[in-house]
Amino acid sequence: MTAAKPKIGKIDRELFSEFILHRLGKTDPSVIVPPMTGIDAGVVDIGNGNVLIIAEDPIFAVPKQPLDMFGWYTVHIGASDVAVMGVRPQYMTYSLLLPPETSDQDFRTIVDSIHRTAVELGIAIVGGHTGYYPGFAAPTIGGITVFAIAEKDKYVTPAGARPGNDVILTKGPAIETAGILSVLREADLQKKYPEGLIRDAQALCRQMTVVEDALTAMAAGGVTAMHDATEGGVIGGLFEVADASGVGMVIDESRFVYPDEVRMVCETFGIDPVAAIAEGSLLITADPASSEKIIGALAQAGIRSSVIGTVTADPSTRTLKRRDGTTAPLAIPAQDPFWPVFFESVV
Repeated sequence: MTAAKPKIGKIDRELFSEFILHRLGKTDPSVIVPPMTGIDAGVVDIGNGNVLIIAEDPIFAVPKQPLDMFGWYTVHIGASDVAVMGVRPQYMTYSLLLPPETSDQDFRTIVDSIHRTAVELGIAIVGGHTGYYPGFAAPTIGGITVFAIAEKDKYVTPAGARPGNDVILTKGPAIETAGILSVLREADLQKKYPEGLIRDAQALCRQMTVVEDALTAMAAGGVTAMHDATEGGVIGGLFEVADASGVGMVIDESRFVYPDEVRMVCETFGIDPVAAIAEGSLLITADPASSEKIIGALAQAGIRSSVIGTVTADPSTRTLKRRDGTTAPLAIPAQDPFWPVFFESVV
């Protein structure tokens, strides 16, 4: 019997829990937030009331986009996983792996973009690796690792949601999906939609970050948990926060911010926007007394957001009321619908 092919994207939660979580090297009591499903970064107690917060991601170049965007993504996507812990990213390392035929100009463009973006975010590059290797079809970041030092009681994790909290979503669902596919499949969109709306969708690529979202919300106060809705989209991210926190959630899709450009892309390619990769969409749980202040602070930063539901005490109740009135359970999608369309677009 032929073995089933693994899904595209992150490994299944079950494989992560059953296999990887039992293979984490030496047990060390200083690791106070170890790897867990839905947790964006690890936390290590380094003494003197401080912790080290660490996150890592691979980054792939997106076809039809300039290489300076690849550098921008590298830093912002890595930095976002530290920022959602409520802490400003401070240090980073990265491994840049290049096909041997990469031109010197392309190499310089990527490295310069990474440098400039790190400067903009106030991040020092403290190490890494760069080299040319056969087998790579495009420039690839084998890993960007972002670090920050924080006071022990001055960070949050996705496990911090509490019953009675509001759930806030920034920007809306499927930000990454709409941005990337509007670039790759521009010709398809031009057959039906106005040029201005397509350009708005492509501009979402510059919103594929939650660094400002997270730091703005944290500064406003009242935040109990934050999570970057990446693979599995908003519905997967909501499940991960609820599961990590041991709580329930009642969510209403009709309360989402829903950009027209997101609707356009998802409808064109038959993608459920709540299940599709959403780098740039930040989930926040907060004390209801602070929600208005958080949303106001985000608005001042030019970031749209809304309260989309409530955290409940019953972990068996995790539901999303869809726009058509039906109800769906919060869950990690078996397959993020972005990936099949993406790979169909780059073949």
